[in-house]
Amino acid sequence: MALHPANEHLGYSALDRERFLDEPAKRKGRTEFARDRARIIHSFALRRLAAKTQVAVPWASDFPRTRLSHSLECAQVGREIGAALGADPDLLESACLAHDLGHPPFGHNGEQALAKIAKDIGGFEGNAQSFRLLTRIEAKTVDQDGLSVGLNLTRATLDAATKYPWSSRENPDKFGVYQDDLEIFNWVRQESLESRTCMEAQIMDWSDDVAYSVHDLEDGLVTGQIDISKLNDDLEQLYQTAIREYLPDLSEQEATSALNSLHNLSCWPKEFDRSHRHLAQLKDLTSQLIGRFALYAERATRERYGEGNLTRYQANLIVPREVRIEVALLKSMAGYYIIGAEVSKERYARQEEVIIELVEAVSRLAPASLESFFLQQWQVADSAEAKMRVVIDQVASLTDMGAYALHEKLIGA
Repeated sequence: MALHPANEHLGYSALDRERFLDEPAKRKGRTEFARDRARIIHSFALRRLAAKTQVAVPWASDFPRTRLSHSLECAQVGREIGAALGADPDLLESACLAHDLGHPPFGHNGEQALAKIAKDIGGFEGNAQSFRLLTRIEAKTVDQDGLSVGLNLTRATLDAATKYPWSSRENPDKFGVYQDDLEIFNWVRQESLESRTCMEAQIMDWSDDVAYSVHDLEDGLVTGQIDISKLNDDLEQLYQTAIREYLPDLSEQEATSALNSLHNLSCWPKEFDRSHRHLAQLKDLTSQLIGRFALYAERATRERYGEGNLTRYQANLIVPREVRIEVALLKSMAGYYIIGAEVSKERYARQEEVIIELVEAVSRLAPASLESFFLQQWQVADSAEAKMRVVIDQVASLTDMGAYALHEKLIGA
């Protein structure tokens, strides 16, 4: 039975369902969170993720995931965990679909390049860019002065999509909002202005970790970039990658125990030759690992908080440490064999060069180099720093191939 918006999912108040600009529904029967989900699904930004790098270069072969396929898988995991804990499934799916919208071309490599360029104007961070995109860049709703307020999502959905609920002044490396987006950010966070994430954001974050740790392993095995038979021999390198990138307080004994625990799973492959049998076994592995990591978190959270709808700031997601370690070890496999591979470094250098040259060219040739929406923002920008932020917004919005194409158009090969 469909719920009327006035009586939607228990655990959410009228304040949670409020939008920055009041925007009544065009038709009855949908909850406010279902409206949010629809807005994200139909956005330009979500569609662009189909041509943005997840880990492996998406067009190098037909198999590796893109940012879009990863986001869809993350959304499926988050929706089910949220439903199991009494959170609104549409809200969770929206947060998971939105969590990577702000990532620029070339994955984290592009993010690092833009962070260097933007260090004197407030930095660049994919999560802060996602918030900026949801509340400013993506054209859906405008105020009475004709200024965009982005998708105009509910307060609860924007909060659920916020992984780092603080500005760059509090942490210049990892942050969720730029200084000039603080008005809507503070409106979102008025229930909890301290640096605490809501329950739904914690579920989104865990779903992201679960999805990409498992699926990056799957991609690496199918493309031949990960050899399942070498994991024991390379455990020291995997451990070093894990403590450097994913879990700094991990001990060697914990890493060894986690790898043994994974090896002892009935679904863990002893070999992989890309035959139909092994591909089917691999798909079973991904299914069982995701179920394992989701279920352990659900059980531990219920044990701590009991039954009922665990929403907003009423609870925290509890993930047992041994499960976090297994996920960190899985992430280190893609980190070591794919992201950190020697063969990848030349490509990273070229990608960074493309980003740097693009920002310089778009800035130098502005306003002629700007797309219509960014041109409007550039024209009202009142300082050199504000104009540079508009240029960075445009470059960040590009797909991988779009970045190469614009680079060729403005600069040449």
